[in-house]
Amino acid sequence: MYPEEVFTTSRKGVREVRVLIDSGKFFRYKYVDPESGKAEEKVKILLVTDGGRVEEFFVFPVKGSKFLFVPQEYKGRRAVWDGEKPIIIP
Repeated sequence: MYPEEVFTTSRKGVREVRVLIDSGKFFRYKYVDPESGKAEEKVKILLVTDGGRVEEFFVFPVKGSKFLFVPQEYKGRRAVWDGEKPIIIP
């Protein structure tokens, strides 16, 4: 049923198939203290599907090189600074 190139083997040795859930684009931004310019550790990521659905997450670093994604209620369009000017993102 599935072509061979979509198969993988898990760490436990179980054969699995990779199946696409969504595709689209993402926006990732950080929070910076406007006085000191120091960035906070938290990051926000917005996942936007090709169909226009948006999922929003806070991303926090945890042990080593791992991250905790915390789902958030989508709060609508917003402006972010791109280094030169404000841009509106979904």
